[in-house]
Amino acid sequence: MSPASSCPRVSIALPVYNGADSVASVIESVLAQTYPNLELVISDNGSTDGTEEICREFARRDARVVYQRHPTNVGLLNNFVSAAETATGTYLRWIGDEDSLEPDYVSRVMDVFAEDPRRVLVTTQIVYTDAEGVETSDFGYDASVLAAPDPAVRFDEMLRLLTTDFATLDPVYGTMRRDVATMPRKNMLREDQVFAARLALAGPWGHVAAPLAYRIRHEGTASQLTGLLGVPAWRRHVRILLQCREMSYWVGRSALAPDQRRRARTAILRFYARGKQTKLRRGAAKLERMARRPLDLSPSGAS
Repeated sequence: MSPASSCPRVSIALPVYNGADSVASVIESVLAQTYPNLELVISDNGSTDGTEEICREFARRDARVVYQRHPTNVGLLNNFVSAAETATGTYLRWIGDEDSLEPDYVSRVMDVFAEDPRRVLVTTQIVYTDAEGVETSDFGYDASVLAAPDPAVRFDEMLRLLTTDFATLDPVYGTMRRDVATMPRKNMLREDQVFAARLALAGPWGHVAAPLAYRIRHEGTASQLTGLLGVPAWRRHVRILLQCREMSYWVGRSALAPDQRRRARTAILRFYARGKQTKLRRGAAKLERMARRPLDLSPSGAS
């Protein structure tokens, strides 16, 4: 039996749109993995630049690369879902079209899965680079709570992180069981946070306390995200409420004991209160900044 056939297959899913400037380096990062049983699924969202030609050439040269192309743009979330549904691995990790992985990323993650078959997700430290080139990474994340056997405990911790440390712990870019990755998802603002909360309900997590993945951080406003997702603009004004409603729905659909369901719903109420407090603080800070600006009393159009 070959080493590859004795290892679970891992799929890396790469949704891409007009990524010709960076996609080659992402693909090379994946193909450089030391793990032997790997596939790379590229889902091209109707790119209009040179992305198609680059990806097809990689697929021609390496049998591990699967390339699919949507004739037209199907939307951000739908392209992520399409990549996951095309994958054939037991485990799956999404990767962005500007990201990269250390060569031993998959091997180290799979070692953690092998330690406990109950695990549905394994995270690692992620190094983020912002628009100014500044790198940040979380080295103090306590993974023990999300490894707890009680789903309500994990859910409560995930909601706490969503209002404190979510910027440095992004489970959507962890490695997960593919059956979990292909759970039904709704196209909405903050859907990634809803999905993260559902992952916490699904089972215990593992963690590799090492910076094995790299991402470019793009800060987008709620208005910009509504455009990317193709959702009505009014939803950004009630996004916290809609997010809590969606999480409550999935708590109701989960196989929880009555006490666990009660604690999970209490966690949602706390999350909603924290979100509203954060929004109020940001609003007050904005008003304070406006009040500090010097008042321009010059006549309109004066030189």
